[in-house]
Order: sequence, then structure tokens, then C-alpha cells
Amino acid sequence: MPFLQLIRYKNLIMIAVMMILIKLCAVDPVLNIFKLQPTFSWLDLTFLILALCSVAGGGYVINDYFDTKADRVNRPESLIIGNEVSSATATTYHMALSVAGCIMGFLVSIRVGFWPLGLLFPFLVGLLWFYSTAYKAMFLVGNLVVAFMIGIVPLLPAIYELRGLLVRNPGVVDAGALDPLTILVMPAGYAIFAFVTTLIREIIKDMEDIDGDTVQGCRTMPIVLGQTACKIVVSILILATIAGLHYAYLVYVNELSTGIYMGLALVLPLLYLLYRVITIKTKENCHHCSTVAKIIMALGMCYLFLAWHTFATFMDEF
Repeated sequence: MPFLQLIRYKNLIMIAVMMILIKLCAVDPVLNIFKLQPTFSWLDLTFLILALCSVAGGGYVINDYFDTKADRVNRPESLIIGNEVSSATATTYHMALSVAGCIMGFLVSIRVGFWPLGLLFPFLVGLLWFYSTAYKAMFLVGNLVVAFMIGIVPLLPAIYELRGLLVRNPGVVDAGALDPLTILVMPAGYAIFAFVTTLIREIIKDMEDIDGDTVQGCRTMPIVLGQTACKIVVSILILATIAGLHYAYLVYVNELSTGIYMGLALVLPLLYLLYRVITIKTKENCHHCSTVAKIIMALGMCYLFLAWHTFATFMDEF
């Protein structure tokens, strides 16, 4: 169905799953340790997911709208706007999704008792618009915008839970029963991981799309610095990610099953990605590396199930 392809429904499903797992496996277990009831309900989370996915879906549509010229060169076989969906229909989709996302964002913010959080959603709509019209053609700016958008996903359930807790049960924090940062530690770690791995993937995608981006007059990193420099930057980011995982393990976890998972499911694939990035020669190589990066992001998300088990074990002992 063209509409589902336009809004990248698979990516939206990943966003929804990530937010559900963050609440289920990282936020609620912390509250259980401190014997606190969640204030951010599953209904609230549903509204938040719908708000963010609507805004993101609208962003995907408007990005394809402005990317039509480049996509005729980069991936003509998957071009939707102009073939299966008219430009007018695409702009209608973008407007409807963006407005719906903002309304639901304000609704869930009001429900947790702090409406200004709803301003995040019009901000994201504007950011995605300017990304599509200008930022993605600029050196590194577009990559950072996309990485930021993905990076905030793990943080939002924790931020809304914390805000609801402060509004509805302020005595918990005032009495020192709960350090607010405790709720944010794991989601913040995921946010950093998501930000860096997304940045890696976006640079690799720019390497893959260099022909179409050149036609469109973009100034992406591969166009400005060349492929070799991009390989060096991506390699540094991969090594920094591995170092960050090692640091997180030693400082925050230091548990055997986590170490085994990180080693097999994250570090080894990252090392494989490093090798494949260094040896990139064709667009097909770039596409493969982009796919590997996406798999690594999914494997990182799957660690939450192990974290849930760790929390459950702790509660049994506690």
C-alpha cells in the first residue's frame, strides 16, 4: 500500500516497540524497586506513541516529496510520489499526520499535568520540514537532525513518567526517596546509543546516495570530504560506540549475561561493520553496511529484554 510505504511503517513500528520496551523494561522496573506506582499509564503511552509516529510519518512523507528529484537517480524503483501518489495527496498526508501528532502530543502532555511538553511536537514538525527543505543538503546538519530525532525516542517515556511523578507525587523526590536521574539513566544510555548508531547509518546512506545528492546540489559529507574521509569518520564513530559500551558495562552493569550479550550481539557486529565500512567500494557495499547498522540498532533494543530479567532477579532478591 503506497501510504504505508510513504510513512515507512516498519520504522514507525520500531519506534513504537522501542517506547513500549523502555517503559516496560527500563522505567517501570525502577519504580518497582522504590515501590512506586507508575503515573504514566499505558493509555498515556499509547497517545505518546501515536503522537510521535504521526509526526515521524508526516516527516517521511514531506522528505520524499522534496526528495523526488534525487530519488529518480538513487532509487527509481522505489519512487512513490509522482508514480503512485500525487504531490497534492502527499502534502495532504503530511499536513494531516503533523496536525494529528501535535494534537495527541498536547493531549498526553496535559494528561501528565504539564502541557508545555506538548510544544515538543510542533518543534519536531518544524525541524522535519526544515530538514527536508534545507538541512539534509547541508554538511553534517541533516545527519545530526535525524540522529537527534531517533535519539529522543528512548527518552520520551522516561521524561513523561518523571514529569508525571513530579506533578502527582512530588513528596517522593522532596523526601529523597527517589533520585529523578535514576529513572533516566538507562533511557539516556539508549538515547546516546541510538544517536551515534543513527549518525553512522546516515553517513553511510549519504555515501550510497552520492550520485543523486550531487544532482540535487547537496553538500553532504561524502560530497564535501570524499568517501575516504567518510570511512575514517564512520570508523571513529564505530570505535567510540564500542568504547562507550565497554564503559557502560564496567560502570553501570558489570553483570556476566549482559557482558556476553554486548560482546556477541553488539561488539562483534560493530567490528564486522567496521571491516565492511573500511572495504566499501560500491553502492551495494554501502547498502549492506546500512542494513548491518540497522540490525545493530535492533539488537541494541533487544537488550532491554535482558535488562528486564536483571531487574526481575534483583526484585526477587530485594
